Amino acid sequence: MSEKPPRTYREAGVDIDLEARAIAALVQKLSYRREGRFRMVSPVGHFAGFIECGSYVLALTVDGVGTKMKVADRLQDWRTVGIDCMAMNVNDLYVMNIEPVAFVDYIATDYLSVSQMEQIGEGLNEGARQANVSIVGGETATLKGLVNGLDLAGTCLGIQEKEKVISGDRICPGDLVIGVPSSGIHSNGLSLARRVVESCDAWDEELSSGRTIARELLVPTRIYSEALAIAREAEVHGMCHITGGGLLNFRRLTGYGFEITDPLAPHEIFMWLQEKGGIGREEMYRTFNMGMGYAYIVPESSAAAVLSRVPGSRVVGEVSRTPGVRLLGQEIR
Repeated sequence: MSEKPPRTYREAGVDIDLEARAIAALVQKLSYRREGRFRMVSPVGHFAGFIECGSYVLALTVDGVGTKMKVADRLQDWRTVGIDCMAMNVNDLYVMNIEPVAFVDYIATDYLSVSQMEQIGEGLNEGARQANVSIVGGETATLKGLVNGLDLAGTCLGIQEKEKVISGDRICPGDLVIGVPSSGIHSNGLSLARRVVESCDAWDEELSSGRTIARELLVPTRIYSEALAIAREAEVHGMCHITGGGLLNFRRLTGYGFEITDPLAPHEIFMWLQEKGGIGREEMYRTFNMGMGYAYIVPESSAAAVLSRVPGSRVVGEVSRTPGVRLLGQEIR
């Protein structure tokens, strides 16, 4: 080993608690609200922000690929990171039953490569196809001396009729939580994952799937586009995109609590990282999606309809009156 593997996300350089405090400090200064038409009609902190537009709401999200770009750099393969960029944005719209319609990308780099940009465009286009979204523009900035490498991010615009928005306000104790499998590590927790792999010098180690660790970390984020159809076909009280923060994302939906009693089986990559990094279970579930990339919160009467529509999904828990998120009885903090 070249160095001792980090055992927490904080040791890898990302402090979730500090991030929460820093964001809160930023948000408390954002007090101005537009006057007149097209006002903001949602609080800051949910998965997307709303703007009133007649009988519709417009919604905006923004997100990026993060340090997964470092894995792509190592493999010199940027063909799928555009899918990740699209997925991280549109999935945050799906959770509120918002249909994504338009996307703009932002690329900041210290050096432009025509081949690299072509590959990034290939992934963005595939992500747009999967999500049925038009890429209407973007911005590329060469920032030598300010950035080191290339950072890819984007913003997505969505739309929905007001009465069809799912905000989580109908969630109530007794509702079931249906977990949907992820495609892998997605685009969160890569700072910790990369540090563990680097400490073991295991980029080329093969998993049972035959993929190397590096290739497994590069598997693109799943786009959960079926969520819109499911919300039309069944009564859905809430949905959750499991991103950075892991199971703690459920706290963004309601003040009620969540009891995760039968979690989906984690992919092999998560178990490898946990073992090689000596990472505790709670840290794993507050950093990674651990095999569950998306979740539906539904009344018991809707469970069968959702389960029949989403392969690999199952009931993983239920909503309780006690605030917080508990995994097998242990609170995730």
